[in-house]
Amino acid sequence: MTLLLDGEQIRGREMKVTGDLRIESGDMSGQTSNSDTSHKGFKPKTLTVTLMIRFVDANDLRTIMRLAEATGTGGQRKVYRIVNDTATAFGMRQVEFSEGVSAREEDTRRAWRVQFTLAEKLSNSERVEKRRAGNVVSTQSAPGQGVSGTTTGGSAAGSGVGQELTGFEATLKKLDDYLGGKA
Repeated sequence: MTLLLDGEQIRGREMKVTGDLRIESGDMSGQTSNSDTSHKGFKPKTLTVTLMIRFVDANDLRTIMRLAEATGTGGQRKVYRIVNDTATAFGMRQVEFSEGVSAREEDTRRAWRVQFTLAEKLSNSERVEKRRAGNVVSTQSAPGQGVSGTTTGGSAAGSGVGQELTGFEATLKKLDDYLGGKA
């Protein structure tokens, strides 16, 4: 089994890759015995990788740790292009490390049992969701007349905001305009 992340091979023995697709649903039965559920979407696919790395091949474990700890610009986790048969079958192209990396010593075999999870990035479901037109929110209004504050001083006619200011706010605005160079 081959596993490449950005062209770098993950080396180990007895490699097993398990793919997982979570389908979220909610119970709509309430207090009844009805079996209706609501579809809440597809969560990103994940690959759980388990492999054995001999103690003498400690550099292979260091490589996995280096890849897991890598960050991109802005401090986000690094996204890798993946080459693997299971990933291809699941339709996964890009992944990032998630849920951590564990390495347990196997004393009888003088090796580590390593396990880590790769989560899909920019999944098909995510792309479809981004392409959907967003719901347009219309202006909401209630019957009756809106409540507005009364002013005791000047107004913000020159500010372009169109909002009336109290006397104290008008004084502060004049001071601000003066100090800001508008006067």
